[in-house]
Amino acid sequence: MSLTLEIVTPDARVYSDTIDTVVIPTVEGEVGILPGHIPLLTQIEHGELRVTKNGVTQWLAVGGGFAEIEGDRIHVLAEHAITEEKIDEHAVETALKRAEQELSDAKNIDPQQYEHLQSLVRYAGVQLAVKRRRR
Repeated sequence: MSLTLEIVTPDARVYSDTIDTVVIPTVEGEVGILPGHIPLLTQIEHGELRVTKNGVTQWLAVGGGFAEIEGDRIHVLAEHAITEEKIDEHAVETALKRAEQELSDAKNIDPQQYEHLQSLVRYAGVQLAVKRRRR
């Protein structure tokens, strides 16, 4: 028995395949999904999403959004998502430094802008963790 996983962001379909298992980072901790899982709607936290297919694990960085498990179909609607091979470590490090600098320089910043910058910092950290996992 297998699962169908689809991960989409506002910009693109990041992942779509038949898989064996998936572990999703949620606001309440990691949730492992196997075939036959009960229906579930959960909020995604910035973190590492692990997909296993034929004994091989693939890592993705995800940030924010929701996951819906319905039968053997998993739909992930994420604010941000990227596969490990598409992460440009240098670009992420540059963006992380820029966002951290903006946060440290901020004096009278709009609360919404502050939260956005914090979200970018968290997501950049997750991308670097995924990319550097095999070192």
